[in-house]
Amino acid sequence: MTTQKPGRRGGLPAAAASGILFLLSLAGCASEIADVGPSPSASASASAEASITAPPQASSAPPPTAPNIPADEQLPVLDESDPVTLSIPSIGVRTELLHLGLRGNGSLEVPEDTGSGTPASWYNGSPTPGERGPSVMLGHVNALGGNTGVFADLRKLTPGAEINVYRDDGSVAVFTVERGALYSKNEFPTVEVYGNTPGAELRLVTCDGYDPATGLFDDNYVIYAKLKV
Repeated sequence: MTTQKPGRRGGLPAAAASGILFLLSLAGCASEIADVGPSPSASASASAEASITAPPQASSAPPPTAPNIPADEQLPVLDESDPVTLSIPSIGVRTELLHLGLRGNGSLEVPEDTGSGTPASWYNGSPTPGERGPSVMLGHVNALGGNTGVFADLRKLTPGAEINVYRDDGSVAVFTVERGALYSKNEFPTVEVYGNTPGAELRLVTCDGYDPATGLFDDNYVIYAKLKV
């Protein structure tokens, strides 16, 4: 599948991220799954058509250097190498990674649950994990049959927890969690999540805020992590 790759290597420039309208995907955490019923834990399982906010489309990718930081002060980064496996030991997550991009309408592709749950996915329009900029990964919070999704426990991550990304070149990019944040999808901070960063960073994004009255997820939950040096 051919996909657009805005912001590859260094995230989106702030002006592009804040000034361009973006579309929402229509299949964020459980897309029209009839046999997934709501449970007391709204973040664990729901029959919903949810969305993860997509990055704005940029006309060209920014240069792979940190903005406004002298070269001798830039944070160390890794060479480009596609991610293969994501491991988060503190919450028992280990998942192979899909590589997904944007649909023709500019919305994010998300992993499709065919009945056995889905792995997480790396957004291939973002830098590879360890390159300068924010590498973005998406995962479901719920799964078919009322089961939990691969990112169901992101809220349990605390500052200092380590996230390991095994890369195609045999190296492992180790990230340290800085914080987690909950955002209404109507007020999603696009620049903060997808915009340029001076060093190598990681974003883990899932849905949250299940509303049993509507059957929809109203929020996104984002983990922010930085490359361990």
